[in-house]
Amino acid sequence: MTQAESVTTEQQHGGDLVARVLARHDVRFLFTLCGGHISPILLGCAGQGIRVVDVRHEATAVFAADAVARLTGTVGVAAVTAGPGVTNTVTALKNAQMAQSPVVLLGGATATVLKGRGALQDIDQMAVVRPHVKWATAVDQLRDIEPALETAISKARSGVPGPVFVELPVDLLYPQAVVGEWYAASTPRGSSLSSRLTRLYLRRHLRGLFNSNTPREQKARPVAVPRHDEADVAQLTERLAQAQRPLLLVGSQALLPAGEGSAPDDAEALQAALYRLGLPTYLSGMARGLLGRHPLHLRHLRSRALKEADLIILAGVPCDFRLSYGRSLGRDAHLVMVNRSADELKLNCRPDQAILADAGGFLRALADGWQGSAGRWSPWIEHLQARDAERDAEIEASAAQETAYVNPVALCRELERVIPENSVIVGDGGDFVATASYIVRPRGPLSWLDPGVFGTLGAGAGFALGARLARPDAEVWLLYGDGSAAYSLAEFDTFSRHRLPVIAVVGTDGSWAQIAREQVAIFGSPLGTELARTAYHAVAEGYGGAGLLLQEPAESESCLREAQRLAAAGRPVLLNAWIGATDFRKGSVSM
Repeated sequence: MTQAESVTTEQQHGGDLVARVLARHDVRFLFTLCGGHISPILLGCAGQGIRVVDVRHEATAVFAADAVARLTGTVGVAAVTAGPGVTNTVTALKNAQMAQSPVVLLGGATATVLKGRGALQDIDQMAVVRPHVKWATAVDQLRDIEPALETAISKARSGVPGPVFVELPVDLLYPQAVVGEWYAASTPRGSSLSSRLTRLYLRRHLRGLFNSNTPREQKARPVAVPRHDEADVAQLTERLAQAQRPLLLVGSQALLPAGEGSAPDDAEALQAALYRLGLPTYLSGMARGLLGRHPLHLRHLRSRALKEADLIILAGVPCDFRLSYGRSLGRDAHLVMVNRSADELKLNCRPDQAILADAGGFLRALADGWQGSAGRWSPWIEHLQARDAERDAEIEASAAQETAYVNPVALCRELERVIPENSVIVGDGGDFVATASYIVRPRGPLSWLDPGVFGTLGAGAGFALGARLARPDAEVWLLYGDGSAAYSLAEFDTFSRHRLPVIAVVGTDGSWAQIAREQVAIFGSPLGTELARTAYHAVAEGYGGAGLLLQEPAESESCLREAQRLAAAGRPVLLNAWIGATDFRKGSVSM
């Protein structure tokens, strides 16, 4: 008899069962905002040694879980209370779905016996959540908690990963004796037939919840990942041998763990494979930083390179708006797409070779089978590198322009010099963060976090929170626009309470600049896009962090160094950098 089978139904605690499954999958953190519906989950997790991190908004909990999933290779987990607790997560869930992140959301729910009767925070949560997750289920018996969670974790990680939702009613999570007392307190007294029938019904319902069939010890369920065919590798190897101007685009999906194992190990193996292949490479999403500062990594003028290439490999990259729905691709190029999603393989284009497989695993196999020399592509690579150098020179000139307060391009160049190699960089914003993405280089594999294709503002604090926990030895830099900062600034309270020294830099220009640029040019009005140059540093101080104000260009480096010093002493820091306007991103489209 196992330990689980030796526990009687009277002693079963639903929160303990949840925690047992999470511990089995090496989940180290549970992100939450407390609520009576989910208290047993929090206490159960603490009992298993899982760190419970309470935040100030439910969306932050899901964003933090998303970051942990991306950085560690296991699922990220959040638990929220019923009703508004669940509905507050929808944007973050959708962001995880579109970013293909394996997140598990545990949602509290009203007692099973009260469902549909007007109880506090009782809504049809499944109808709200189901369209935005990969899989969802509602548990209605204690013995089903562990099997439901094992299924949820497997589905979250298998195939095209994504978020899943498990609804856990409050009367399944508390001990049976406590639930029995609740039921007794709500039972009508008296000897009338209706009173007797109500008491009988509630006793039978309680027995049904805590079924006498004791929950059995569960085993982790396998993670299913589509595997490539060796014939696909051989076919592309032959095509590579003929190509004169090949180009490789690697996206987030290539960094997903190929089954069991850690994401960082997979990233290092993929990095080595790309070095062996020797292909000029553009990186996007979570693949940013994969090649470090290697000369094969190209950063600018991607659309022009795509038009000139004779072989294009999209590895974990969909043909969506980022590739102008296929219009960026050269018409005469041989197009190869590798993707876990059959839908993405046929999105907006018809590849010459469509490979339904894990992109990272395929690229590693391709490198193992490739016997050619990258030297034959040297003229092509040098051509692309020269164009990158020209763009870097233009950026250098932009940094020298006179602006009000601090030139944002110059500030980003200073960030590039100051941020150490062992860092994680989080981007949450429009114009300032987009500018930074051209200049501030990710330090290595899995060291850059941004929302992804959904373009969600407000993910920053949650991502920084997850990153600081997953990478405790790294500096975590959170780059905010002043518009996006307000979404999650309250989480400086979370950073302070949990002693997580994140460094936030707010590019404050008093504007939703990315929107204003187009709106003013087309309509001649900044209506709805103007902000104040708010004292965000003072707000951070009010929440227990340290605040710095930067207004003079000459003080940029000293302010950044002071932020590092304060963070090294254990304090979260917000640097409020007043920036001026430049034409660096003139003509960019935010739709």
